[in-house]
This record gives sequence, structure tokens and C-alpha cells, in this order.
Amino acid sequence: MRTIPTIDIVDALATEYADKSPSDILKLALSQQGEVAISFSGAEDVVLIDMASNLGVPFRVFSLDTGRLHPETYQFLETVRKYYNIEIEICFPETEAVQQLVQEKGLFSFFEDGHQECCGIRKVQPLRKKLATLDGWITGQRKDQSPGTRQDIPVVQADAGFSGPNKQLIKYNPLANWSSSDVWNYIRMMEIPYNRLHEKGFISIGCEPCTRPVLPNQHEREGRWWWEEATHKECGLHAGNLK
Repeated sequence: MRTIPTIDIVDALATEYADKSPSDILKLALSQQGEVAISFSGAEDVVLIDMASNLGVPFRVFSLDTGRLHPETYQFLETVRKYYNIEIEICFPETEAVQQLVQEKGLFSFFEDGHQECCGIRKVQPLRKKLATLDGWITGQRKDQSPGTRQDIPVVQADAGFSGPNKQLIKYNPLANWSSSDVWNYIRMMEIPYNRLHEKGFISIGCEPCTRPVLPNQHEREGRWWWEEATHKECGLHAGNLK
């Protein structure tokens, strides 16, 4: 079994695997010694789950429940759980933190002062807590997914944002070089589950209040936090993408 990569060899792995297939990169991630899990929420992530299931090796999946997801997203999570007969480790925000935010600022404060505070409580803190138990995580990030923030993501990287003082967390992005068309060609070819919101014009799907369908020729991330500038469209889960 491959040992946990240290900071001095992560760049070498990123170079070695830069042009390899998503399945090869995923196999590398799942061979890492220690605890590694797939982060699951959308279309890209179910592609990774399908690929992992075809590798025939054990894998873990976790998902963040912010408490404000679309009904269709909850149905999607349950469909995937049953379809692959897997356990999805659901991560919830801290009740007291959510309660304090809502009591002090109401349910829609993000429209007035930005999404970072709400995302920090409902997404980033639960993710940080989960990643503290892992040695590596696998994401569905793609280079073409977000203008100005994801165009340079490598297929393997040291996650400086979530690593601890005594542990190096490794982040794997097997679909970094894929396009949206590649993802959907795979979904259609393999006939795997997807969120039914995609049939209503949604492309990038997050929490219900902060996600809307996009118009023809709009970039997929324009449906997320549409009241904010495009350069700021990261919730904090991948804060390392912001320069």
C-alpha cells in the first residue's frame, strides 16, 4: 500500500499523474495509506463514486448537509446511497452556531452581507471537522468549473487550508482536466443517477436560497450566489483556489 505522501513528493505526484485518466488518479487516491474519502454532492462526485465502485476496492463517501439543500438534492443523495449500496457519511453543522446566526441575522443575511459567514457555519466548519479525521479527500473539481478560481487546480495537491500542524492532508482532483461535457457524456453512457434539478436548468447546485438555473450561454457558476461578483464564487470548501 502506498504511504501517505509528504509535502516534498506531492508536486512530483501531480506532475506524474497530470495527464493520466480520472480512474488512474482515483486509484492512486484510494491506495493512499490512511483514511481517504470521496466528497459527494453533485454530478461530478457521482461519477467518482461510479468509477470507485468499478475499481473493486473499498472506498468511503461523505456529504455535507447544510440544512438548506433542495428537496431534489436530498432525494438524489438517497438514490445514490441505494443505487451503489453504500454508506454516505452525512456531516451536519453545529446546531448552536446555526441558531445564533439565524437569531441574530435572520434566515437570509447572505443577501445583505455576503455568503461567507453562512457558508462558514453550514459548510466549512463541518468539513473541517470531517477532514480532521482523514488523511486525504477526493473532490469533483474541474479546471473549467469556475472562472478565476479553479483553472490551475492540479490533480494532486497538498491541502494547506485543512492540513493540521502534525498532519499533511492530501487533496485529489481526478476530474480536474475534464469538461462538463465529459462528465455528462459519462453519466449518460453509464446511465448513473443524477440530480433532477439538472433537468430544470440548474448546473452547479448548492443550497436552495443561493442556487438558481442559468440562462443559455451563461457559465455554470453564474447560478451560484448570483448577487456577488464572479471572482468571489467559492464558499470556503476550496478556499485555496482563491489567489
